[in-house]
Amino acid sequence: MTGHMDPEIMKRFPVVDVDDLPQDLRDRILAVSEKSGFIPNVFIGIAQRPDEMRAFFDFHDSLMDRETPGLSKAEREMIVVATSAANSCLYCVVAHGAIARIRTKNPYISDQLATDWRKADLDERQYAIIEAAVKLSVRPSEIVDADLDGLRRHGLSEEDIYDVGTITAFFAMSNRLVHWSGLMPNKEFYLMGRIPKEG
Repeated sequence: MTGHMDPEIMKRFPVVDVDDLPQDLRDRILAVSEKSGFIPNVFIGIAQRPDEMRAFFDFHDSLMDRETPGLSKAEREMIVVATSAANSCLYCVVAHGAIARIRTKNPYISDQLATDWRKADLDERQYAIIEAAVKLSVRPSEIVDADLDGLRRHGLSEEDIYDVGTITAFFAMSNRLVHWSGLMPNKEFYLMGRIPKEG
């Protein structure tokens, strides 16, 4: 399994060999690598502590693999890209930018969100979501009831509004872990979802 890893994963901490991880984590990584064709570096970047790795990915999956009428999987990824860009997190912008391109079927959206989300190809509802998420990401003490009320006016349920905040908060933590460790994105992410598949 280790032959699929990027050789320049992380700058500041030792890289754990996937084969040395507990079986359940190896199986989880193998399932992702079979689907994507490579092992995302984030798996290796937080593998030093298996219990924390499980908790991290369980929390991630509970937020990002859920789709509700008011907040699609694509929009969840868009939140990650915009807020990670606000936190200058290269890994999360590149990795989740790839997923956002695929889930939105829009090869331009991730670059737009990462460069200037205000000019991105968003409808009014999406604009309100990203605006609130970015504010929470960079100016959390300024969040007021009106920020949440704005999302309600755009039809988001209380569960959706909670998810906007929780996704933003979770990736604020993730962004900081990446900065602290010097984790680098896999080169494969850069090209994913940029050219629509034929047929």
